[in-house]
Amino acid sequence: MNDDLYQKAILGKAREATGAGTMEEPDAHVTVDNPVCGDRVTMEIRLSDNGVAAVAHKVRGCLLCEAAASVIGANAPGATRAEIAAAREAVTALIENGAEIPADGWSELSIFQPVTAHKSRYNCVLLPFEALSRALKAADTAD
Repeated sequence: MNDDLYQKAILGKAREATGAGTMEEPDAHVTVDNPVCGDRVTMEIRLSDNGVAAVAHKVRGCLLCEAAASVIGANAPGATRAEIAAAREAVTALIENGAEIPADGWSELSIFQPVTAHKSRYNCVLLPFEALSRALKAADTAD
């Protein structure tokens, strides 16, 4: 295991598995696969008037994917769609360009800074965000 990539914060967040599981009667349920590495994320959401009321996820993947899903599980409930979009943009800019996480953003995203040096692992972090985005779109079309 690459100690630089799998530092304690990422390991800890993956172990927390915040939001892991399933929910009764979600507004949307999607599964997204990364065919390159085999990671799979199933994301379920329940919406509120202002955004996301609850999320649940099941991850079959690496620690990076599990940690990213856990960050979503900790931060997406109560977040607006704009806040979720901003978090996805922020983590993408962090891992692709080394950008700073905005002070008003999901500060936990900064744990993924070591991924910047491992382009082949970008999708491991981004897959749960893609699943959340698709779940939000699916909820829109279910109305």
